[in-house]
Amino acid sequence: MPTPATDTPTPPRRRPRTLAHELVDSLERRIRSGNLSAGAKLPTEAAFMAEFQVSRTVVREAISRLQAAGLVETRHGVGTFVAGPSDDATFRIGAAQLSTLQDVIAMLELRIGVEVEAAGLAAQRRSAENLARMRAALDALAAAVEAGRDAVSADFSFHLEIMRATQNSHFFQLLQTLGPSIIPRARLDAPALLDEERLNYLRRVNAEHESVLDAIARQDPDGARAALRTHLANSRERRRRSAV
Repeated sequence: MPTPATDTPTPPRRRPRTLAHELVDSLERRIRSGNLSAGAKLPTEAAFMAEFQVSRTVVREAISRLQAAGLVETRHGVGTFVAGPSDDATFRIGAAQLSTLQDVIAMLELRIGVEVEAAGLAAQRRSAENLARMRAALDALAAAVEAGRDAVSADFSFHLEIMRATQNSHFFQLLQTLGPSIIPRARLDAPALLDEERLNYLRRVNAEHESVLDAIARQDPDGARAALRTHLANSRERRRRSAV
């Protein structure tokens, strides 16, 4: 007799962004524990796909985030190698330190202290190339939002380009060291949000980005500071309200 069908529900598929975070967290632990030592060559994409049962897209996103955090470096035509951890007192905030709502709010407070002043400097010093890079990042972000794709990488790129536009490498290096995990929704998604609500939320976030870019483009330091402060303060308040 044929086996009767069961009503056991199919487990929901994990989202690619969640899978990328899991892979980043696993590799970061290996690097920081010394299981992957400085200078070691990472396994191939195919090896990661087989070990973690993830797609090539997930592997590439994870490697991109590790690169942004300064933990690995890619040598074209050779491979990707572990760049750390280093023996010096480099300041880093790892994924484990951004696991709770309180952690994310603390990160936003730090960003307000750094990025607001950077926006003012960027408005004074930005070049045409800086503006083009920021515009490209926001265009990529908007396209990702409308297509329902992960917009975190483009979001981080926009903020990183503001740091670059200060023409002060310390700002750029600090944000690059912190990496894409500083973007709040990279660490804490709100699964209860309906698709339309999430889309509207991301559109509001991008409108705030546009206000920052407009002020930087017209070389208005006070306006740029105010726009970026508003953006990050709104992000902080959105996270606080999500806990209610």
